[in-house]
Amino acid sequence: MSTATAPVSSTSSLAGKYLTVVLENEAYGIGALKVREIIRMQKITPVPQMPPFVKGVINLRGRVIPVVDLRVKFGVKAEFAERTCIVVVQVKLTTDQTVHMGLIVDSVEEVVTLQASEIEPTPEFGAKIDTSYLLGMAKVKGAVKTLLDIDRVVAPETQTS
Repeated sequence: MSTATAPVSSTSSLAGKYLTVVLENEAYGIGALKVREIIRMQKITPVPQMPPFVKGVINLRGRVIPVVDLRVKFGVKAEFAERTCIVVVQVKLTTDQTVHMGLIVDSVEEVVTLQASEIEPTPEFGAKIDTSYLLGMAKVKGAVKTLLDIDRVVAPETQTS
């Protein structure tokens, strides 16, 4: 007995809940199951010899959590405002290693539930542009929101294709 040979839509597996965050007036979606909590900005202890987007670590109820500034990582203006906050996410580094990381964002918008029909595959930008950290593009209330594979955003070198 054979099964249909048509490829399964890659967007169907992406349907679900996403926390939308804002970086310089652009909205990005992070899978809600990856989000552990949202906290206000606090003192970040710098760690020497880190890339510019790694701001340091915070003490979150006795746990040391690394903090990445998504604004710097994405090359957008990084200014602290009243709504700037840290989204704590669970990141999968390897098949058996997960860690909590803080992501500095300009603000948090909302949690949206996306259907597969609202998600488009990531467009091709050319051979030399890496889009492996993008899950797809969501159409929400007439706006486009970029869905992020947060594991690949913060630790791309540990992911395999």
